[in-house]
Amino acid sequence: HTFVEITEVYKTKKEVIKKDTKDLENHISPKYEEIARDLENQLANLDGGYEKLTTTMSKQGEQWHREIDIIINKMKTEISEIKVKHRDILQKHLNEIKQIQSLIKETLQAIRKIEKSTEVSPTIDYSSKIREFSKLPPKVKVSLPTFIPNPIDREKLYSLFGQITPLSTATEENVLSLNQTNTSVRELLDEPELVATIQTEYEELCSVACRNDGSIWTSGETNEIKCFNIKGSLVRTFKIKSEKNPNDVAVNSDGELLSCYGTDGTVNIVKNGQIEELITLPEEWTPNRLCVTSTGDLLVTMHSDDYTQSKVVRYSGSTEKQTIQFDDEGKPLYSGNGYSKYITENRNHDICVADCEAGAVVVVNQDGKLRWRYIGHPSATKNEPFEPYGITTDSQSHILTADSDNHCIHILDQNGQFLRYIDNCGLEDPYGLCVDKNDNLFVCEYDKGNVKKIKYLK
Repeated sequence: HTFVEITEVYKTKKEVIKKDTKDLENHISPKYEEIARDLENQLANLDGGYEKLTTTMSKQGEQWHREIDIIINKMKTEISEIKVKHRDILQKHLNEIKQIQSLIKETLQAIRKIEKSTEVSPTIDYSSKIREFSKLPPKVKVSLPTFIPNPIDREKLYSLFGQITPLSTATEENVLSLNQTNTSVRELLDEPELVATIQTEYEELCSVACRNDGSIWTSGETNEIKCFNIKGSLVRTFKIKSEKNPNDVAVNSDGELLSCYGTDGTVNIVKNGQIEELITLPEEWTPNRLCVTSTGDLLVTMHSDDYTQSKVVRYSGSTEKQTIQFDDEGKPLYSGNGYSKYITENRNHDICVADCEAGAVVVVNQDGKLRWRYIGHPSATKNEPFEPYGITTDSQSHILTADSDNHCIHILDQNGQFLRYIDNCGLEDPYGLCVDKNDNLFVCEYDKGNVKKIKYLK
């Protein structure tokens, strides 16, 4: 047997008890209180949330009623115009008949006068008009217009009116870190707010990347990459020596600038003001967009030079670690044309790609397995096909993607359920997106060359 001093065991246990008490009081118990509060808040907001849902539905119904009233009034106007034409046709023929009747009346009077007269000349000069009057005018019959109602297809009408997304219940891993502050729950604002507009002077602005100090890097269809501070003032312009334009820019955890170029198939990093080549792709592949992950890896979307294939490659430094290209059935995950495949990583490590050519947001897990696709949300106010460009995520695992042709941002939850649009901040042709550490959204306006800073979380 091994003998131990009971005082040492006692002391050790006391330390364990002290540590457990501290962890329970300071970390574990508050975490459960936070979870309980969150559930209580969800329950408290349940009626309000569903009330908003039914209010939106009622507004859609009112809009439909207005549109139906407009259609009915338009048809009534058409009927009134047809009625006037109908009346004119009948009146014209009635006037012609009355004129003939007047002639017949005059002829009868003349005949009766001749009958009573004994004068020879009028009798001999008489010419019969019976044959002329016997030629009756054609009988005019104008048919009333008819209204042929289309049959009401209830199922089709239901689908045209709108769509109710199914209830989505998801459980996600809830890891307690005893040494890390937990992220609080933040709700979406009912009306996002435009905080600032930064004029970059780009004619075609494509990408924006946030740094931890609040500044942003921007790039467009020129060989200049510009950095703006938190106040929106230009603080630095990094000019590429050649005339090549960067396809995208990103920032790593050290605040270092990364960029990729289609002309030479490279991904570069700027260290101490100097460009260093980080990755060179095989000759047949062209880099498209970049994303630095939470673990420091680099995700690169790329397409083959013959535009038949696209894929996502994960790098650690310059070493290739993972390729994501096909689903479990061997079908391509992404369309062949790779020019507009922005990429981001969500808090649950999902990899999200905005595939403009396919008109879809494609989301796979960190192992590259397809989780879901989002192909847009039906809305009477959105008239152009859904073609997503920029994409980013926030602290709440929301996914935000730019719908450039419809001048809005779609906000999704991490399971691909549509939450709402950002379409009230005067956005024009939104393109590249990024979110800073405070969940402020930065949006590139492609043609105007502005970056708009938007607050959309409470």
